[in-house]
Amino acid sequence: MTDLQKTLEAYIDEHADDAITYLQQLIQQPSVQTNERGVQEIVIEKLNRLGLEVDVWDPVYEELAKSPYFVASRDTYVGSPNVVGVLKGQGGGKSIIYNGHIDVVPEGDRSKWIDDPFSGKIENGKMYGRGTTDMKGGNVALLLAIEAVIKSGIKLKGDIIFHSVIEEESGGVGTLATLLRGYTADAAIIPEPTNMKLFIKQQGSMWFRVTVEGISAHAGTRYEGVSAIEQAIKIHNGILALEKIRNDRVDDPLYSHIPIPIPINIGTIKGGSWPSSVPDLVMIEGRMGVGPHETIDAVKQELVKHVASLCQADDWLKDHPAKVEFFGAQWVPNAVATDHPFAELMKKNFETIYGRALTIQASPWGTDAGLLGNVGNIPALVIGPGETKVAHFPNEFIDLTEMIKAAKLFALTLTSWCGVASTD
Repeated sequence: MTDLQKTLEAYIDEHADDAITYLQQLIQQPSVQTNERGVQEIVIEKLNRLGLEVDVWDPVYEELAKSPYFVASRDTYVGSPNVVGVLKGQGGGKSIIYNGHIDVVPEGDRSKWIDDPFSGKIENGKMYGRGTTDMKGGNVALLLAIEAVIKSGIKLKGDIIFHSVIEEESGGVGTLATLLRGYTADAAIIPEPTNMKLFIKQQGSMWFRVTVEGISAHAGTRYEGVSAIEQAIKIHNGILALEKIRNDRVDDPLYSHIPIPIPINIGTIKGGSWPSSVPDLVMIEGRMGVGPHETIDAVKQELVKHVASLCQADDWLKDHPAKVEFFGAQWVPNAVATDHPFAELMKKNFETIYGRALTIQASPWGTDAGLLGNVGNIPALVIGPGETKVAHFPNEFIDLTEMIKAAKLFALTLTSWCGVASTD
């Protein structure tokens, strides 16, 4: 272990309790969509105390709408600030983005939580609450790493750009806004809850809606109508068949651990208006995965063509074809070569900190890495403390020891990637 690493790790260990308290403060701010200001104010205060150049702004819908990567879940972001902190380097080094989303999904049914979803309760080395694992714990690990570098008197050659972004859970507006504002770098890390595995490829996804028509009739003479539910079942089954076709094509070994690498999920089915009437309209809504090797447009066309072929082969649907449309959120897929210099550095640093080889996989879900890679042309890696299996679930938690250890990896990465100019 080098003296530099010892210095960083000693600082992180000495200030672990402060970082845990800080995480508690973040968790106790319920930063669901439209309610991000309170938690961002805590982040802003932290960045100011560390001496970073801080930029705070509400993303502007009209400006974002000019980008082909923009998807909207609301019509204004007023009152939902994005935050970026910049630590300028001494020059001559590579820059890095540490990107973390500050928004969380709603808590859901509170009766399924043992404690208040925003309590930040600590028990047996774990902190509980919405956002602990997805992904405020990862954000705190990033901030602790940056703090360790600054407070240890280490001057880096390259810049650190810290993104605290909104709207990741609904498509990435916050990260898109930071990129369009000019905050790019030579590499990026997103500490989503991967259980400290490296997700070098990230699946994309998008929401879709299929509308199926029928003919209404009285239930007593239902044979005079055409049930849109029965027609929708054909479409549903056909979409599941498409899922199998698409996944049979996947031969990437990084997906070998996932039973369905690129799923198509039917999330809602709405139809009918009265128990004694034949339903004449059904809407199916779902989420379609996009592989790292695919484009969103190509996958959209595949779904459209597949549904059209289903309709063409059916007597009713041929004359009353189902309508396919895409709406709401989408996440752009992303991939970084396993031998990219930044990936190689992460492998080396991980082994230094953890004493074992880094596990490399492809993620089963989308992240803001797709925007960083496609909009910013930035090699973006996803690795962080916490486990996906408790994200979005009741009684979400993070192992605090793992959060602190992740900070040591992130601190070492800052010095080894950005380069050290001097130490005070």
